[in-house]
Amino acid sequence: RDVEKIHEASLAVLERTGIEVMPSECREILRRAGATVDEPTNRVFIPRQMVMQALKLAPNEVTLCGRRPAHDITLGGTRVHLGTGGAAVKIIDLASQRVRETTLADVANIGRLVDALENIHFYLRACVARDIPSELLDTNTYYAAATNTTKHVTINCFSVQSVREVVEMASHIAGGRELLRERPIFSVTNCWTVSPLRYAPETVEVLTEVIRQDIPVFLSSAPQAGATSPAALAGTLVQINAEELSGVVYTQLVRPGAPIVLGYVPSVADLRTGNFVGGAAEFALMNAAAAQLGQFYNLPVYNSSGLTDSKIPDAQAGYEKGITGLASALAGANYIHHSAGFLESMLTVAYEQYVIDDDINGAVLRVVRGIE
Repeated sequence: RDVEKIHEASLAVLERTGIEVMPSECREILRRAGATVDEPTNRVFIPRQMVMQALKLAPNEVTLCGRRPAHDITLGGTRVHLGTGGAAVKIIDLASQRVRETTLADVANIGRLVDALENIHFYLRACVARDIPSELLDTNTYYAAATNTTKHVTINCFSVQSVREVVEMASHIAGGRELLRERPIFSVTNCWTVSPLRYAPETVEVLTEVIRQDIPVFLSSAPQAGATSPAALAGTLVQINAEELSGVVYTQLVRPGAPIVLGYVPSVADLRTGNFVGGAAEFALMNAAAAQLGQFYNLPVYNSSGLTDSKIPDAQAGYEKGITGLASALAGANYIHHSAGFLESMLTVAYEQYVIDDDINGAVLRVVRGIE
């Protein structure tokens, strides 16, 4: 009944409150399909029937392939996969144990770690190469990741041109464009919303290009309860679900049957400071609830676990990662990113933390497997 309430409230938000979409191809696509546009406020109101039709078109499973078929993963149902994620800008240097900026070499080296660690199933680039010009970031990040792991690679693209360049590179690796389409060895995460209930114009253009290139995409939405969404956890779930459903509608209008994954990343803010809090029990609760919403729609889910607000690999990091990881996994989330390597509320990674988190992930997966 509670999931139904979240669903109904989300539909009401889309119909009555709407999504802010600036004048663009995206807005025209929504308008032509039957959404109502209020020009003075730039709000687009999406009727219930558009949402329900899009949910029928979206695939119930999405397969992500590794360069080695043994690493292929199929998202959907309650199958659980754990991996890396994020965009850390700092790393605890392995030799000096001092914090420094992340580099392209770190992207490559973390890829090597991921390749060797059994309970990390995919590599979503974990840090930003601060030594690379921004216009070269996407292609270099993908190359560094893809050449250091045979597991599936997920990246972020910041421009339409970089999407095309990465698709071309991945096609060469896969053996041709058709082979890449048959076996997608990379995917894209795209945070096309700016919570609450707004589309980011440039990011939507990237999303549109990814869909047209027939590359699997994660519709990432990341409101913070108490900051960019209601402090009430149920209210945040309504908002993020409305954002996600609007993304399903748009992507299925661009290309019916496009391989998408619901990208719930709800979090909470420390109301004393306004800071992001990754290790809170509320974070665990909402990400578990997000998995339930995905199962309600019978669509694959991308969400988070394994975060901590500790700055070093310590007891606090261990218990916060264990609590959040177990909650999402037992709820049956499919693609749980951030599950390895992170410290300091997503600002920092550490090489040794990946090894520790691989061990935590192994314990989590054992619990998920249950008693035979």
